[in-house]
Amino acid sequence: MSLTLPDADRRLAVPLRLDVERWATFRIRKKVLAVVHTVTSARRLLEAVRLLEGDPRIQVVFTMAVDVFNDGVDTFLENTRALVVPWTQAVHTRFDLALAASYGGLHELHVPVIVLPHGASYNKRVSVPRDHRERSLAVREVYGLGRQWLVRDGVVVPSAIVLAHEEDRERLGRECPEALPVAEVVGDPCYDRVAASLPSRALYREALRAGPRQDLVLVCSTWGPDSLLGQQWDLLERLAAELPREEFRIVVMLHSHVWNAHSEWHIRSAFARLSRSGVSVVGQHAEWCGAVVAADYLVSDHGSVSLYGAMTGARILTAGSPDTELDPGSPMAELRSLAPRIRTDRPLRRQLRQSSAAYRSNQYARVAARLSSEPGRFARRMRALLYRRLHLRPPAAPLAPERAGLPVTVRFDEPEGAGS
Repeated sequence: MSLTLPDADRRLAVPLRLDVERWATFRIRKKVLAVVHTVTSARRLLEAVRLLEGDPRIQVVFTMAVDVFNDGVDTFLENTRALVVPWTQAVHTRFDLALAASYGGLHELHVPVIVLPHGASYNKRVSVPRDHRERSLAVREVYGLGRQWLVRDGVVVPSAIVLAHEEDRERLGRECPEALPVAEVVGDPCYDRVAASLPSRALYREALRAGPRQDLVLVCSTWGPDSLLGQQWDLLERLAAELPREEFRIVVMLHSHVWNAHSEWHIRSAFARLSRSGVSVVGQHAEWCGAVVAADYLVSDHGSVSLYGAMTGARILTAGSPDTELDPGSPMAELRSLAPRIRTDRPLRRQLRQSSAAYRSNQYARVAARLSSEPGRFARRMRALLYRRLHLRPPAAPLAPERAGLPVTVRFDEPEGAGS
């Protein structure tokens, strides 16, 4: 006798069907939903999802939640070769656990959700309405730690909030004390990868074509009008014009929101002339940790990359808007109080050299120590959390941080779409 199913279930992917045992090859015991909002959050999600590798009992399914920076997510997910379901289906399908690295729409899911940070620490304060009916009544909350993102209808939405540092737990207690019971301090995967990559610095420099007599200047921009790119495009032109090519190698690294909001074609077009002046651009899909390790100087705005640069000994100079809405108690606020700000009315080469003379390694080490209170232990602790929530025994194989892959730069002599 054949099993009769509703039409909706007939269209489901095999692992999500009620009669999964009839069709599936693997004996799936648990189903995990990875909720992707942006390419940036997708990359952070993969740090957790990969900890389930080697366990055929667990089926991971991806979905895309609505976000203003959804552009690029479809392509990213297609390249993962994973099983992807529409959001409208995901919210009505039973899963055992969900993972996210952003917040939009999570209250619509009927499944325990683990939320990870999608950058280094929590640095921005954002004005949010105290009462949606009265927009003039607003409070400033730390993005990712405030009630605006964690509480819905008086209930804490995540079943677990992943934090990198015990200090983040203290800050969560001030911003949203009702969420403290679900806080889990597990460390930071990017911190661990940068630390594991430091011994391979020469390989990353070679990949970025920095000569033995050249200092590598890594220019990093986050997204938006307050970013380095949004505020100081002419700084890139001046760096290319003023820094002797026999002494300096200039490499630019852009936040994925810049690529996906404006398109690869626009980025190639914007940087075409600078590329002829010797400026390289790290590809949008390339690993970025190796570029940070390779840098002698890091010119950056308020993006997370500069915080990881505090680990490497790079001389950091700040750019972009000086009035960015930073939480005064955040690691980024401390870093920007230490690092000299680029002055557009002074020679740039001299400013770089002066930053070397003024550099105090202990001050930057203090900032770096605020990024993770579990150095080298993210993979082990995060996997333990996942399996505990799935009620499964984790694999016995040990986990250790892996060094970053080699950074890849854009080939401007290739036609658009030929790859990075």
